[in-house]
Amino acid sequence: MRMLSKVLSLAVVASLALAMPALAKDRIVFGGGPAGGTFQTVANAIQVYKPVKAIESFTVKAQSSAGSVENLRKVNAGKMDFATVYSGHVYLGANGLMKNDTKKYTDVRAVAFLYGAPAQLVVRKGSGIKSVKDLVGKKVGVGNAGSGAFANCDLFFNHMGVWDKIERNAMGYNDAAAAFGNKQLDAFWLFTAFPSGAVIMAAQTNDIELVNLGADAESSGFYKKYPYFGKLTVPAGTYKGVDVDTPSFQDSALWVANKNVSDDVVYKLLTAIFTDEGLAHMVAQKKTFKAMSVKKGADGIVTPLHPGAIKFWKEKGVL
Repeated sequence: MRMLSKVLSLAVVASLALAMPALAKDRIVFGGGPAGGTFQTVANAIQVYKPVKAIESFTVKAQSSAGSVENLRKVNAGKMDFATVYSGHVYLGANGLMKNDTKKYTDVRAVAFLYGAPAQLVVRKGSGIKSVKDLVGKKVGVGNAGSGAFANCDLFFNHMGVWDKIERNAMGYNDAAAAFGNKQLDAFWLFTAFPSGAVIMAAQTNDIELVNLGADAESSGFYKKYPYFGKLTVPAGTYKGVDVDTPSFQDSALWVANKNVSDDVVYKLLTAIFTDEGLAHMVAQKKTFKAMSVKKGADGIVTPLHPGAIKFWKEKGVL
């Protein structure tokens, strides 16, 4: 009888153990961006990477968004744990200098430099549009409202005196490329790494050119007024039919976190991604991520780092 009772007890324990759900992982939200943009590729790539999925204590969920400005606000509010945000927006937000927004977004911490994001302005070959000033009266795709592309377009076009003199169309990159292909836009603006899938799409339906934004920035004093932007060139051959180097400017795309994300979570994700295998995985998702490296991990960061990131980069000898 005792033996039977013992067997029954063990059976009950076993059945209860089977019925109990496994301990739920913490859900970590990584903010991306609009379809066709590199921000969303960052979030998706980290979400699907096997060593990240194998972490027992949490799971990463990529979440689309309008882009940099929305990500800044949501990370600051704790609605996103991580996201990609332009360095300039982290800086302006922390100091209450965002356009029409004096709030100080002080709960955002930098985690790592990802890549440089350049401005690109696509027009049709032979359009006669050689400068931003030539856009007066034209229909222009200016990026999604709430995105870094839109905010930087607003910033630059206002600086050049044309923001209120164009017909602005707020839309994502893929939608803008489609509208451009259908002759509904005269030009469209991007603020993303090259080669951009949206520009490649546009070049399949039209002969295109890129406007020399570097010349506009240089002659107008843009770099002096906004020193966090850097100079670069979109190389000839990046896009079909664009056979000359095109000067432009860029901001740094940063991986950021809410200050209350645990140091352990930040450290574990950096440890998974910033290995030879992790970086190869990122490059396999998009060639843009060739810019990522341990050596450049703290480049372009002019705002406070997350403590988990400080620990990681100190161990790597970067700080």
